[in-house]
Amino acid sequence: METVISVADNYIYYIVELCTIIMELFGVMILVFTAIKSFAEWLKKDENIRLHLAQGIALALEFKLGGEVLRTVVVREWSELGILGAIILLRGVLTFLIHWEIKNEKNEIAQKE
Repeated sequence: METVISVADNYIYYIVELCTIIMELFGVMILVFTAIKSFAEWLKKDENIRLHLAQGIALALEFKLGGEVLRTVVVREWSELGILGAIILLRGVLTFLIHWEIKNEKNEIAQKE
């Protein structure tokens, strides 16, 4: 029975690690895509560049945050949990600030129209 639990634990560990890497990869891909798209908008002198850039960064951060939350499933030591907690808190604050910026940017755009 102990062997079955050990094997199941190893499978769960590797599945969670793979899913975490995939989620973080999605976050990186979204961020790079948003940066390229925003650069093209900047070249075209688009007025909504800040809004689009902030929305892309927020989405990328949410994928990265999801990866960190998923990683908490396989934490084995308290020191790792502390580091993950700090990363999650930092990314959560950044996401909150970016969403606040998006809301303000949308209000400014609405006032201009």
